[in-house]
Amino acid sequence: MESKLMDPFGRIHDYLRISVTDRCNLRCVYCMPEEGMQFEPTERILSYEEITSIVKALAPLGIRKLRLTGGEPLVRKGLDQLIAMLSAIPGIEDIALTTNGIYLAAYADLLKAAGLNRVNISLDSLKPERFASITRGGKVQRVLDGIKASQQAGFHPIKLNVVLMKGVNDDEVEDFLRMTLDDRIDIRFIEYMPIGDSGDGWRSGYLPLEQVLETCGASWNYEKSCGEVYGNGPADSYRIVGAAGTFGLIHPVSSHFCGNCNRLRLTADGNIKPCLYWSDEFNVRPLVGDDKAVQDLFYKALGAKPETHDMLKALNGQQIDGTPTLRHMSQIGG
Repeated sequence: MESKLMDPFGRIHDYLRISVTDRCNLRCVYCMPEEGMQFEPTERILSYEEITSIVKALAPLGIRKLRLTGGEPLVRKGLDQLIAMLSAIPGIEDIALTTNGIYLAAYADLLKAAGLNRVNISLDSLKPERFASITRGGKVQRVLDGIKASQQAGFHPIKLNVVLMKGVNDDEVEDFLRMTLDDRIDIRFIEYMPIGDSGDGWRSGYLPLEQVLETCGASWNYEKSCGEVYGNGPADSYRIVGAAGTFGLIHPVSSHFCGNCNRLRLTADGNIKPCLYWSDEFNVRPLVGDDKAVQDLFYKALGAKPETHDMLKALNGQQIDGTPTLRHMSQIGG
């Protein structure tokens, strides 16, 4: 069934990103401040039953693909129960999880059995001390163990999200590319985004991703990857010739992918966000249980969706046309 969720610019939406918590066991430098975060009290977070009710209302409108995000989704107890509830909804074809991987080794088999199809794992450095610095205390070996457990559980594809930051981890590009040679791993290099940062400090860490292709070309031949596309990744995808895995470039700032955006976001506290960057939100929680009202509010949110974000203007110090969100990435769900 074709999605009925079309915005004013003709973009069809079949993908919902669901944040299940704003809490996290790490404090990555680009995601949330080291201290002073005000987390939502438990009673303000959508229950698994409320989330399931919202998805049941949206599936008849064409929502087919779900991604569970956070915060860190695995800090919330019983996530496998939510996955089982969502996978039982008629019309839902694909459920993915974005995680920092710290708890993944313990839960990979349980999540797979519940109906999870795919995992994206954040991994911004392979160097233990640097990883600990970026994440403010994380142990990279736990993430590597989580990747191995995901492979053994049978998840495919396994995508690794690398936020590339100038002067921080840009010297590790070749190390990440090597991971794709022998394993069916998909590395996704992501530009540093100005989400929830009202200052200009992010510009010093911003790095265009052309450097990845230059680094790759210095050591290997590579080609544009035209294989099966899993999920709704906005990456330009490549493969080192003969490699088992792929690598991709996600340019949310320098070459935004708004033109084919097919996603809506549901925050942990029950707000619909039509766009990651802008502040517009629509609180759906009071309507849960009334499927028609839930559907109508999603239509209203779609009607307010802008054609594009202004991250590139923000990078260049130009005047932007709206109000960017002041919520941190962990509060939005990415």
